[in-house]
Amino acid sequence: MAAPRTYPLMSRRDIEAMIADGRKLIILDQFVVKADPWLAYHPGGDKAILHMVGRDATDEITVLHSLAEARQQMDRYRIGRIEGRWTNFVPPIQGGKFRAAEDDNAGDDTDGDVSESPLASAGASSPSISRDPSPIFDNDEASLRNRPAAAKGSTTPATPPGDDTVMAFFDRETNKKISLDLDKYPSLDFTTQDEIVKKYRALHEQVKSEGLYQCNYASYAIELFRYSLMFGGFLLFLQWGWYPLSAFCLGCFWHQVAFTVHDAGHMGITHNFQVDSVLGYIMADYFGGLSLGWWKRNHNVHHIVTNSPEHDPDIEHMPFMAVSHRLLGNLKSTYYDRVMEYDAAAKFLIGIQKYSYYVLLTFGRFNLYRLSWEFLLKGQGPRKGPAWWHRWFEIVGQCVFWYWFGYGVVYKSIPTGWDRFVYVMISHMITMPLHAQICLSHFAMSTSDLGAHESFPQKMLRTTMDIDCPQWLDFFHGGLQFQVIHHLYPRMPRHNLRRAQKLVQAFCDDVNIPYALYGFVEGNGQVVGRLGEVSRQAAVLAKCQEVITKSEEPLHSHAH
Repeated sequence: MAAPRTYPLMSRRDIEAMIADGRKLIILDQFVVKADPWLAYHPGGDKAILHMVGRDATDEITVLHSLAEARQQMDRYRIGRIEGRWTNFVPPIQGGKFRAAEDDNAGDDTDGDVSESPLASAGASSPSISRDPSPIFDNDEASLRNRPAAAKGSTTPATPPGDDTVMAFFDRETNKKISLDLDKYPSLDFTTQDEIVKKYRALHEQVKSEGLYQCNYASYAIELFRYSLMFGGFLLFLQWGWYPLSAFCLGCFWHQVAFTVHDAGHMGITHNFQVDSVLGYIMADYFGGLSLGWWKRNHNVHHIVTNSPEHDPDIEHMPFMAVSHRLLGNLKSTYYDRVMEYDAAAKFLIGIQKYSYYVLLTFGRFNLYRLSWEFLLKGQGPRKGPAWWHRWFEIVGQCVFWYWFGYGVVYKSIPTGWDRFVYVMISHMITMPLHAQICLSHFAMSTSDLGAHESFPQKMLRTTMDIDCPQWLDFFHGGLQFQVIHHLYPRMPRHNLRRAQKLVQAFCDDVNIPYALYGFVEGNGQVVGRLGEVSRQAAVLAKCQEVITKSEEPLHSHAH
């Protein structure tokens, strides 16, 4: 029997220098893992890995992956180990700065002592820290409360010089939101956050011991019966020429089947990557015309950087909507790799977003078609590894969908242009509650960045809400009403989420983290209220810019 492999002890400075050299290193269970070779192979997309570079990714990897398969693969890429507590760097994709090996000065390398030093949490200068202390990323609570909106390391484009009034607006709003979170949630010091992580991992063991990762296939039999009724109604009413009813049934089928697609995308049905992927592709692409591969790439990033305006694609809907004042500052999206411009169209649409919100959601499915085809045609998914063939399977599925729905149903089975238009609109508008459910659990929650030292469970609980509903309505919400529990344990089958709720509530009470639970109507009111708040902030910003313009006009006139 071969002796277990030994790995060299690596200092924080060693790791920083390698990241500065372009290496993609993450910390997993006290081992240093090189992710570079795996980027092109990762079934969940490269962006999710890039947001973990320089961080301890143990909790994220544990809850997002099937341990038996993923851990064996990751163990192959270990290159070293660390000792003691790891202090997270800010990943390069998020604006983190790293010193190359040649930048060392005499005595620079403290062999990683900063990872255990309270100086790190205080943002104090240290030779082992990856950059100068930044109030954007170093989470000393005093500096967080007074951080500038465009501090060093921020991915927010700087406001043009001289626009002090606009800068003051962003500073004030940013500091206000941060202070609210710091007052409401546990301290960001290492001791407190480590205790939260310890209890969170103990809860994970309890979840596993109580069998909450085991799928209840009887529940899926009921789901399959419901889907069959809806799809059968769609075909029957189409045959009878009752087109609005047929479209209604088809829309209900799409709405309901999306919940099982969500389960499959998280490997929550069979827990086998390929089996769940195929099930998901058949339901999403062949029956629904939407790309599960696109959703995986998008959704995995969402689970890691939840509610971050510049990183989370699930809240990046410019120019149509903004859920944070920070989106009014021309943020650059690290997911889409483009600036989300706060232009004339955005100013108008965000000004009315409180009223246009549900209208926009009604047409949400059309945008998903666009995103799906963009993902597939550009080949944004993995082209190597276990998922290399998924893109082609999905493209076939898209062709099948548009043949049976676009040609067979809309064109061949419906006689007039007007009836076709009405059919398409009804079938697509019926899915609006799904889009509202997806937005509901995040849009009203915190979008503040509390720094790299905030623990994974606290961040998930701070940025996500649950919706309280009677058990008989679980079929309508499809598990999305338990988003807090889902974000803490994404692979848990949705039929077990209600059972896990009491465990999570007890955990929140134990660690003093508020558990956000709202009724469906109340939760929607919170979302609309947040949209209205950002609209008012946009109006204040417009006034600031108007004052600046007027104050500059005499100077320009004098110059002429």
